This record gives sequence, C-alpha cells and structure tokens, in this order.
Amino acid sequence: MALPPLLLILLLLAACARAALHERDAAALRDVRASLRDLPGSRFFDSWDDAAAAPCAYAGVVCAPDDADPSGALLRVSVLTLGTGLSDSPGLAGTLPASLASLTALTDLVLYPGRVGGSIPPDLGAGLRRLRLLSLSGNRLTGPVPDSLAGLPDLHTLDLGSNRLDGAVPSGLLLPSSPSLKVLILASNAGLSGQIPAQFSASQLFHVDLSRCSIAGPLPPLPPTLRYFSVAANSMEGTLDDAFTSASQAPADLAFLDLSMNDFSGAIPPQLFALPSASSLLLSRNNFTGPLAVPAATASSTPPAWAVVDVSHNAISGEVPEALAAAGTLYVNNNKISGEVPDAVARSVFTGRMTTFYAQHNFLTGFPVPSRPLPDSAALCLSYNCMDLPSASAADGCPTIGGPLEARPADQCRSGGG
Repeated sequence: MALPPLLLILLLLAACARAALHERDAAALRDVRASLRDLPGSRFFDSWDDAAAAPCAYAGVVCAPDDADPSGALLRVSVLTLGTGLSDSPGLAGTLPASLASLTALTDLVLYPGRVGGSIPPDLGAGLRRLRLLSLSGNRLTGPVPDSLAGLPDLHTLDLGSNRLDGAVPSGLLLPSSPSLKVLILASNAGLSGQIPAQFSASQLFHVDLSRCSIAGPLPPLPPTLRYFSVAANSMEGTLDDAFTSASQAPADLAFLDLSMNDFSGAIPPQLFALPSASSLLLSRNNFTGPLAVPAATASSTPPAWAVVDVSHNAISGEVPEALAAAGTLYVNNNKISGEVPDAVARSVFTGRMTTFYAQHNFLTGFPVPSRPLPDSAALCLSYNCMDLPSASAADGCPTIGGPLEARPADQCRSGGG
C-alpha cells in the first residue's frame, strides 16, 4: 500500500537528518566560502560561519539523497544559491572556485548580482551535467563563456548577462546541440563577439538576449519557437530578407523583437509586420531604406496588437502606412517620410488609442487634426516637417533633446525627402 504523501515527506526528512553530505561536496562548499565574501551590508554567509551548522543548513544550500547510494546515507548538493537577491543587499565579492564543477548533482546554480570577478571555471559544464539553471548575471566576471556549457543535456536557462565576458559566443548555445536550452541571456557583455550561426533556426530557444555585445554578421532565419529576441546595440549588418522570407516561416509566437542600433540595411520586410503575436517591434537606428510596407488588416485576419513600433532614425521614405494606426506607441521620427499622416493615425492619437506618436524630422506635408482636444495622456511631436504645425499641441510632446520645434526650411522641402 502506498504511503501517504505527508508520511513520505517526514520519512525523507528523517533520512536526511541522519545522512551526511558527500565529502567532495563539503569540500567544494568550503572552497566557495574561502573564495567569496560578503560585501559591506550583506550577511549572507552568517550561517556558513556557524561552526555548529551542518552544510545542508547553510543559506542557499539545498541537499538531496545521493541517487548513487542505495543506503541513503549520503547527501549531495542539488541547489546552490549564492547571495540573497534582495534589492537592499550589495551582494558578494571574490571569485568562483574551480571546485564548483565537483558538485555533480547540482541542478540549479545561482549567483545574485554583486562584485564577483575572475573567470567562469572552464570545466563547469563538464562537471555539472545535470544543470537546469545557471544564472551568474550582474557581476564582474571576465574571460570567455566556457565551451563546456554548450550541449548540457538538461540546461534550460543560461543567464550570464551584465558581466565583463569576452571572446566568441560558443556557437553550440545557438544550435540544436543544446536541445533543452530555452532561455539564453548574454546581454551587456561588450566583449562577447562572433556571429549567429546559419543553423540558428533549428534550435529550440524561445528567449534570446544578445543585446549590447559585439555580435557581427547577418541575421539568419529565426527559430519558430522564439518569443523574445534582442540583438540591440551590436554590429550586425545586411538585410532582413533571409530572416523574414515569409510569414509562414517566421516565429508565430514572437512577441518582442529588438534589432535597434545595428547596421541593418535595405527595406523592412512586410512579413515582419505580419507576425501574429508581435507586441514590440524595435528597429531604430539602423540604415533601413525604402517605404514601409505594412500589410493592411483584413476581415479574416487578427488585428495587430502592437504596444510599440519604433522605426526611427533610419532612411525610410514613402508615407506613413495607415495600418500603423493600430500601434499603441509609434516612432517614425528622423527618417525621410513624406506625404500626409493618414486620418486613421490622427484619430488614434486624438482618441487616446495611440499614446505616443513621434514623427518629427521628416518631410510630412499634413496632419488632419480632429475637432476634439488632444488627451492629456498623449504625446505628439510633428516638428521639423514640411508643414506648419497644426496646433501648439503638435509640439508639446516633443522630447527636450529632439531638435528644433519649427517647420523644416522650404528649400529642404523642395528637394524632397526621398
């Protein structure tokens, strides 16, 4: 007869109370304590410094029975969380000991933000084959991302963001060789370089943040599983034609796309605006040209739910597409856009559906002002275009560093915006 769950838990706790921590794990914890220290204001290691405390009772340490020991007399460290993660805690300092790799039963390793420096132990992945979560973000780690972290059979989340890592990103992290990896965050490591491999679309990733690194090269087709993708502030180049060849091949669940601050060029593919789940499309500060080809909604299609569309600071020409009236926030400023703003966009601003519309520094010739006043919650900027501002409110929402608030000089308007 099966034991009741509560009794099972009590028996497990009793067994753990009698069991001892594997000496290899105990030695690794001693190395951790010797290598790391509390920053002033942090008291994370208080329990570690209590001579009477068992290692499995240390803050941040979770133990489980050793599945290689049928007697149940041995425990292994299964979870190690270093630091409190509290907003008022300054975190830890020091370095990561190489013996972390000997905690071979570890499934979760978390180092909260602090001032931990030095390199990530190169054999960490070789030893920690059971890892599901590795998070070392917000510290001062240097050196490369270990190749041993690619291909771990159970690794779901890898977050090494906001450190000082350098060298090439292991391509295996972006390939099917890491089938369990779903979340990859390497953002804000300016020294990380390399290219996104052409086989990227075969991976199973759904959250990738490589922003503020030094990634170069073109953007290949994206994995169909992607929901969040950012390569903002890198050195990527080329067109987006390969990445968005057709709506059927694009990630149907992609909600957040940030390609801003790169060197992408050519026209923005219309398939990008047809992504069915897109909420944020951030494409600013590139070298995009040509008109915006935004597919119009049809009776059978789901209306777009764009929270933000940002195509500012490019060289886009043509007119503002009427379909962009569906955006909650729309930035088309600092381009070569001409013609009149569509009625649908103006209505969206004045009804409060669109809370921000920045179209300054273009070649627009008209903006149809509805009879109603501009909502207090709306920000509208139409300065430096080829028209008189339709009302004072057309410049009230302009950013303070957005440049001149008057109309564009007539001689520039005669030459056209492209």
